[in-house]
Amino acid sequence: MTVVASGVCGADIGTAAATGKDTVFPVTPGHEVAGYVAETGDQVEGFSVGDRVAVGWFGGSCGRCARCRAGDVVHCPERMVPGLSYPGGWSESITVPVDALVRIPEGLDFFEAAPFGCAGVTTFNAVRNAGIRAGGRVAVFGIGGLGHLAIQFASKLGYETIAIARGTEREKFAGQLGAHRYIDSAVQAPGAALKELGGADLIVLTASSTAAADELLSGLNTHGKLTLVGIDAGAVTVPVAGLVMHGHVVTGHLTGSPRETQEAMRFAVTNGVRAVVERMPLQQAGEALSRLREGAARFRIVLDSSAGG
Repeated sequence: MTVVASGVCGADIGTAAATGKDTVFPVTPGHEVAGYVAETGDQVEGFSVGDRVAVGWFGGSCGRCARCRAGDVVHCPERMVPGLSYPGGWSESITVPVDALVRIPEGLDFFEAAPFGCAGVTTFNAVRNAGIRAGGRVAVFGIGGLGHLAIQFASKLGYETIAIARGTEREKFAGQLGAHRYIDSAVQAPGAALKELGGADLIVLTASSTAAADELLSGLNTHGKLTLVGIDAGAVTVPVAGLVMHGHVVTGHLTGSPRETQEAMRFAVTNGVRAVVERMPLQQAGEALSRLREGAARFRIVLDSSAGG
């Protein structure tokens, strides 16, 4: 696969810093990859040279285990991840299993498509698979690389959408993304603010820190769900009484299959959902990673493999 665009994701920080005894050098991160088929193996069917394709966090599975046979390839014990299981997309080309490929629909260019392999499908699935009532209330905590997509998906799926972030400078942008309300977490505890509104049916926590999770639980409606898509080494303290009395659900969500990634892309084309992307030349991958590590990259940085050095 010839790489045109490859996203820079928070998970790439750990990949690039890999030092374990099982690490194979050189390390090539990158699991949000878009480009076109350069050549195919002898037994590959369904894809041809020149096809516009993408590969995301899901980079292949065994196809034999109980999870795979149930269609849950994302949780295959032998699931592969580009950049970890084999060289990733921060390069001019990448070789991937055919079952990991996604067709890029007309209407998305390579730089728009790349983030859907991780950030896009993750937030799309987190909202659409939550099982909440039609017209329900969805709150998105954090307006960053994941959150700005989650807000768009929630709004376009027809939910009353509430954006939560610290400070007032993001309020206007949240409205442009489709948020109907904005909560400034510097002024009011977000869980308490949601409770005053009647509670959220779904809270999607997209921040990289779980510190806010405990307080956010107080903002759930009856049968409400808190879904964590941003992760760290923290923990969530769940009051058992509230969990039982109000039927609350606390869950995590990880990426999506190639079929789901393609569905997310098609939904995006039809409904005008796009990642906010900053392009940087592939040769500046180190700088892009530094910006992400320092918190200086607000949304999605996508590396351009076609840009000159």
